[in-house]
Amino acid sequence: MTQPSRGGEYDVAVIGGGLVGSALAWGLARSGQKVAMLDEGDIAVRPSRGNFALVWVQGKGLGMPEYAGWTKQSSDDWSGFAELLREQTGLDVAYRRPGGFMPMLSEEDLQDRANTMMRLHNQPDMVRYPYEVMDRETLRKELPFIGPDVVGGTYCPLDGHCNSLRLLRTLHKGIGMLGVDYRPNHRVERIEHRDGGFRMDTAGGEVRAGKIVLAAGHDSARLAPMVGLSAPVRPQRGHVIVTEKTAPFLHHPTVYVRQTDEGGVMIGDSFEEAGFDTTLQPGISSTIAERAIRFFPLLGKLNVVRSWAALRVLTPDGFPIYEESKTAPGAFVATCHSGVTLAANHALTLAPLIAAGGLGDRFAPFSARRFHVPQAA
Repeated sequence: MTQPSRGGEYDVAVIGGGLVGSALAWGLARSGQKVAMLDEGDIAVRPSRGNFALVWVQGKGLGMPEYAGWTKQSSDDWSGFAELLREQTGLDVAYRRPGGFMPMLSEEDLQDRANTMMRLHNQPDMVRYPYEVMDRETLRKELPFIGPDVVGGTYCPLDGHCNSLRLLRTLHKGIGMLGVDYRPNHRVERIEHRDGGFRMDTAGGEVRAGKIVLAAGHDSARLAPMVGLSAPVRPQRGHVIVTEKTAPFLHHPTVYVRQTDEGGVMIGDSFEEAGFDTTLQPGISSTIAERAIRFFPLLGKLNVVRSWAALRVLTPDGFPIYEESKTAPGAFVATCHSGVTLAANHALTLAPLIAAGGLGDRFAPFSARRFHVPQAA
């Protein structure tokens, strides 16, 4: 372990204790940094506890091919990441990569999906990966329980899923074993850049660090301007339904339905602009349940045991922001809505770069400056 850098009692303070912050704190500690992770605690609006747990590649990056490459890299590194966590903590995050499907309920939707995938892969500088557009009969060989309304779908062998609640638990156990000082109930109220480091006024007292990483989800929008950064993120609500456990029938994750390692079935994929309201909407839950039954009719016989609404963290274009401050060097922001998919990258690639002192040119496309380009009249 290194001695704390000039300007603080810690080398790095990670602000945010969800999946993004935890993965970064884990990676930073593995890189020899003395790390504090400042977290609101259980009162936080926690997307990490409400997500769909996909490690997903297909379809991502239209409009930013660098994001497609970043996503594929994380997917490729996920098996090794899960094994490192298991070796360290003894916990299995149930990561599997059997390939994933996006089934369609109309020929028009299937054609639209095929066209989207073609446009995605025709982008300059696109990192291409295998995928397949399947008709109904081909799809049925892989997903034998699909309903009569399913006309086909797309498949990518790089897609997978995990147990995301166990991932969060495992990361928190892992950072504890690595000596990270986890401080719940330390909501950061103010950040000051001075004396070669950063001073943070928190609900639990003052904390000082040589570097800071803003990984606070929605709250990064408030904190970023304090250190010369920008994080224009907004909440987007999504509903998730979980059924009782049932015999294995779905061995591949889909965008809308997946069977967990514990046997229950997760149903989701709604997109609602509702501010920070996480109130369940019965009409939306009914709509996604009815759609799921059209995909897999046997779901109609299962009881629902849980449902919730959670908030995605979205930038204006949906792509991540990774950036170091120009005016307060040593302050970084990391925000995205794919904290599960990108966890391997955050832990194994991004954290070591922050520990070493900078992101480099590779991350220039992910700067928030892309939102400040003047528009032509």
